[in-house]
Amino acid sequence: MASPSPSNHFAFFDLPESFELDKDELASRYRRLAAALHPDRFASGSERDRAQALAKTAMLNDAFDTLRHATRRAEYLLSLNGVELADESRTLKDTAFLMQQMEWREALMDIEDADGIDAMRKTILDARAALHQEFTSLYGQQDFDAAADTVRKLKFVDKMLIEIERLEESLLDY
Repeated sequence: MASPSPSNHFAFFDLPESFELDKDELASRYRRLAAALHPDRFASGSERDRAQALAKTAMLNDAFDTLRHATRRAEYLLSLNGVELADESRTLKDTAFLMQQMEWREALMDIEDADGIDAMRKTILDARAALHQEFTSLYGQQDFDAAADTVRKLKFVDKMLIEIERLEESLLDY
């Protein structure tokens, strides 16, 4: 395995820069790197060695967290290509998707049972899968502006999944 490079999360794990990624391989490489970089291995080393091990472990954890989540991975890929989405205030101009959001929110408010939650979750997971494919295609074509809009949609879909989980928890509390 190549020496970990903190300048690029993919390079850190010796993986190609790609949205499609083998999560099991990522996890395996994470475990190996975590064991090799663990600060306890440098407990008898110099203060500098211990500090570097701690810093590299923090970078490793950040890189792993970013790459294992598809939406964060997509956002990171765009950042590598000069498109920064973090802390932006730009809104989506896709009226069809905006209407879809409103319909999903209304449907979510009308859910009263587990069957409704399951159906809504399936709808949103299907939408997320389609957006993943859309991002892969747009990113592959280097249409970074359109890919960024897809990431904005993915962020909304991720929030919807969290809202579905919260609703499910509240319904189970009864």
